[in-house]
Amino acid sequence: MSTVTTQDGTRIFYKDWGTGTPVVFSHGWPLNADAWDAQMLFLVQKGYRVIAHDRRGHGRSDQPSEGNDMDTYADDLAAVIEALDLKGAMLVGHSTGGGEVAHYIGRHGTARVAKAVLIGAVPPIMLKTESNPIGLPIDVFDGIRAGVAANRSQFYQDLAVPFYGFNRKGAKVSQGTIDEFWRQGMLGSIKGHYECIKQFSEVDYTADLQKIDVPTLILHGDDDQIVPIDAAGRKSAEIVKNATLKVYEGGSHGMCTVEADKVNSDLLAFLQS
Repeated sequence: MSTVTTQDGTRIFYKDWGTGTPVVFSHGWPLNADAWDAQMLFLVQKGYRVIAHDRRGHGRSDQPSEGNDMDTYADDLAAVIEALDLKGAMLVGHSTGGGEVAHYIGRHGTARVAKAVLIGAVPPIMLKTESNPIGLPIDVFDGIRAGVAANRSQFYQDLAVPFYGFNRKGAKVSQGTIDEFWRQGMLGSIKGHYECIKQFSEVDYTADLQKIDVPTLILHGDDDQIVPIDAAGRKSAEIVKNATLKVYEGGSHGMCTVEADKVNSDLLAFLQS
C-alpha cells in the first residue's frame, strides 16, 4: 500500500492515479478514500491525476491514540500534498473533509492550491452557539457519540439511511450502498471515530474560510439531513471570497454517491473553468 509517514510516525494511506492536474479528495466521517470511487474513476478517465487519503484513525491509515484532531488532520493532508509535491491542485472535501480542506488552507495557505470545492461540508460550525443559533444542539452530537460507543456497527447501518436520503418518499434504496457505508466505517478505529465527532461538530472554521483566496465551489443538498444547508453551505458561501454556491434540490448528504453523475459533471466543469 502507498503511505506517507507523518512527523509523529503515523502512516497515512493514499491512492494516486493518473497524470495531469491534481485533484485531492478529503472524505467524510466515518468513511475513507473509497467514498470517492465514483469521482476518482470519472476524473482519472478524463485525464486528471486523482489523489485521496484515509484520515488517521479511518480506513487503512494507522490508528494512533493521539492526533485525532483537526489541526493534525490538516497537517496530515499537508504531509501527503508535500510528499507528492503537488502544485496547482484542486482540493475537494466532503462533510468533515470540507472542514479538513478549509483548515488545511487556514494553516498552510494556498501556495499549492488552485481551486477548492466544499461538498455538504461542515464549515463554518455545526454546533448551536450564541453566535450560531441555527446550529444543531450538543445533544445531537452526544447522541452520535453514544451510538458509536454502544454499538457502532448497528449505528453505521442505521446512519446510512438518512445519510443517503433513503428514508425519503420515492427514494431508490440501495442495500449495496448501505453495506459499503458500513464496511468503510468498520475499517476505522472506534477511538479515532469517537474523537473525530468533536472535530466536525464543535470546531469553528470561520477564520479558515476567510483565508480561502482561490476560486471555490460549494455544493450542498437542500435536503441534507446530516449537515443542514442553512448553517453550513449557505453560510460558508457568504464568508468565502470568490465562492459559488450550487444547491442540489432535494439533495442528500451522500450526493457524491447517489447523484454521482451530477457531482462529477460539476467538478469537471469547475476544473475546466
